[in-house]
Amino acid sequence: MKAYLNRRYHFSASHRLHTDVFNKAKNRELFGKCNNPHGHGHNYTVQVTFSGLINPETGMVCNLADLDSFAQKNLLSRFDHTNLNTLESFADKVSTTENLSIEIYRIFQSFPAAHLEQVHIEETSNNSFDFAGDRAPFGMRAPGTI
Repeated sequence: MKAYLNRRYHFSASHRLHTDVFNKAKNRELFGKCNNPHGHGHNYTVQVTFSGLINPETGMVCNLADLDSFAQKNLLSRFDHTNLNTLESFADKVSTTENLSIEIYRIFQSFPAAHLEQVHIEETSNNSFDFAGDRAPFGMRAPGTI
C-alpha cells in the first residue's frame, strides 16, 4: 500500500533579489523592496512530501528519525541563518523562493528511503511555492491535462 508522508522544517535566511542582467533602476523596478542592497530575511517553512510503500514491519513509509537527520545535515545546517546570495547554488541565479524550492527538491531527491513527490515552501503568510520536479504538483496541472 502506497502512502504519503509530509514533513515540515523551519529555517531563517536572508537574501536580496538582484541580477547583473539588469541595471540598478531595472532591478529596483522588477524586485521592488526585495532589491534592498542590505537584503531582507524570511522565516521559511519547508514541507517535503514523500511517497512509498508502507513497510509491513514498521508501519511507516520511512523512519522519521532518518529523514530528520538527513534534513539537519543537508538542509538546515546549510540554509539556516545564512545569506542565500552567498551560497554556491545561487552564484548564477537569483535567490527567489522559486529557485530555492528547486534547490531543496534537488537535495531531498537524494534521500534514499522514500520517493520525493514535491517541495512546498512558505516564504510569508501570503507567498508559498511548490516544485515537483519535471511534473506538475497535484492540483497544479495545466488545463486539459489529467
